[in-house]
Amino acid sequence: MTKRETYEKKTEEILNPMMEEHGFELVDVEYVKEGGSWYLRAYIDKPGGIAINDCEVISRALSDKLDEEDFIEDSYILEVSSPGLGRPLKKEKDFQRNLGEEVEVRTFRAIDGQKEFTGVLKAYDKESVTIELEETEMKFARTDIALIRQAFDF
Repeated sequence: MTKRETYEKKTEEILNPMMEEHGFELVDVEYVKEGGSWYLRAYIDKPGGIAINDCEVISRALSDKLDEEDFIEDSYILEVSSPGLGRPLKKEKDFQRNLGEEVEVRTFRAIDGQKEFTGVLKAYDKESVTIELEETEMKFARTDIALIRQAFDF
């Protein structure tokens, strides 16, 4: 396990009881470097959506616990937020929740001259994702997918 994976996993373990206590869902935890700074981000949600004060409550509690456990050796910026629009589908439950919903798929390489596809999520398994476009269905190998997220239109 990489340092990044270890930090994400330990943070998830700290967050899970907090999520349960508040009736929130832990969508994702990521430890990433952007512009020379490390960020530890937790994305949380709840039915009807997360509010700013929900994020503050979790951020404070998480920050205290992280200070106590002190397992992250780099200096980092902690962010707790809602997944927002166009949230990525990463876990099994994300795919389950979005079956029959519109999703955006971005591929690493162009397929028939394009890298972005929007359609209705029809099926998925460990190896592939199938979406329905206007007249046709397309099946993507998971290894070809750079990003799959909820589609949103304005």
